[in-house]
Amino acid sequence: MERAAAALDGEVRLLLATREQRYTGQRREIVHALAGLGRPATIAELLAATRDLPQSTAYRNLAVLADADVVRRVSGPDGFARFELSEALSGDHHHHVVCESCGLVIDAATSPRLEAALAETARLIAEANGFEVTEHRLELVGRCRRCRAAAC
Repeated sequence: MERAAAALDGEVRLLLATREQRYTGQRREIVHALAGLGRPATIAELLAATRDLPQSTAYRNLAVLADADVVRRVSGPDGFARFELSEALSGDHHHHVVCESCGLVIDAATSPRLEAALAETARLIAEANGFEVTEHRLELVGRCRRCRAAAC
């Protein structure tokens, strides 16, 4: 595990260096918290997973980390931003399942067949509209198990 953390730290350090930014202890805490949670996290969840990190500092550092493609912002239906490690770091292209009741956002892997179909559909739509697609995202919105059970 320490070896994986060291490799992650090295990759983050390089990404930040391309933006002439340093990999500070606070940024390292945020990155490690996101890696440990393994799913998109709100600011409140990140603050709970880190030690003594002020909210304003978390926001500032997340902006720098997002600009350097270290983290990616994921929107939830509840208006709260969530953050996760970028695909460049995780090596994991995935989509999200979003609960419209409680705001839970969960990573969802897809099959290679579905990914190929999504990429082709995105290409056709972009071509028809004069766009260049740089990435695609799929969000399935509904209600999680807990919210469905509470409504019964």
